[in-house]
Amino acid sequence: MAAPTTIHEEATTQATAPAPVWLQRLSLVVFVLFCFYIGGLLTVLPWTSNSVMQQGWARGITSGLGLIDLWIAVSELLHYRDYRPAPPRA
Repeated sequence: MAAPTTIHEEATTQATAPAPVWLQRLSLVVFVLFCFYIGGLLTVLPWTSNSVMQQGWARGITSGLGLIDLWIAVSELLHYRDYRPAPPRA
C-alpha cells in the first residue's frame, strides 16, 4: 500500500486500525464486570424483603432483564477474539 497523499487518506487509514490488544482486553474486562454487577443486582434485588416492587410480574420482568445481562457477560467472555493489525507487507 502506498503512503497516504492527503490528510483525509491519512486520517482514514489511522481510523481503521484496531485498538491495541491490551486496550481491547481491558475493555472486555470492564464490560464483563459491569454486566455481571448490573445483572446480579437486577436478578436479586427485586426479591429482597425491602424491595419497592410488590407485584410478581414486575419482579419477573426485572429479574429476566438481569438474567439476560448475565447471559451477555458470559457470551462476551466465551466469544472474545483479539483484533490484531495485519502485518506490514514487504
